[in-house]
Amino acid sequence: MGLDITVMIADWSWLGEVPPRERLSRLRDAWYADESGLRDHDAPAVEGDWEWPRGPGNSSFAVYEFRGTLGSFKAHFWAGERWEAVRDHADPLVRAGLDTLLLGLIRGGLDGEAEHVDQGFLWDDPAVTHGVLLARSPDSVRELAVTWEEVRTWLEGLREAFDEHAAVPEGWVRDFDEFTDLLHDWGRVLSEAARRGWGLVGLSE
Repeated sequence: MGLDITVMIADWSWLGEVPPRERLSRLRDAWYADESGLRDHDAPAVEGDWEWPRGPGNSSFAVYEFRGTLGSFKAHFWAGERWEAVRDHADPLVRAGLDTLLLGLIRGGLDGEAEHVDQGFLWDDPAVTHGVLLARSPDSVRELAVTWEEVRTWLEGLREAFDEHAAVPEGWVRDFDEFTDLLHDWGRVLSEAARRGWGLVGLSE
């Protein structure tokens, strides 16, 4: 089994009102609750859309189902690898924008030191934050959403360079369309979270 990822946005008035040490357990408890219906593995997930908890008044968070990933982090990892293969051939503006976006979400960078968890969002204790791949405050989300809005208008100009330097015949994120589908899904997540003023969390369970 490989690494998985569940991407959620959360109401900051609900999640941020508790101390950082308690935020992850609050989110997990709500996600795992039977009444949420989100852990019902027999229920079909709609890719490219949101899953909201069931029940009245239960709208403090939502889970996004990425297209073509089966819940695996591998697609996100390989999107970063494809970008590494093509970034030197991209326009400098596109390169700067996509570097900011991907380093802020899923890419480790050349040295593997990119930080995907905002300082102060969660308690700085590996025992508490086990399984956290991503945790962004509303301010960070807004910044990344602005970057996405800039980048998305330039993406099509990458197609030729991607086809030449990054496309592969098999595996994850094989071609430009799969690469941009994943980016557009992240764009939907960022845009919705920014519109609501919510935070963003990615968990591997």
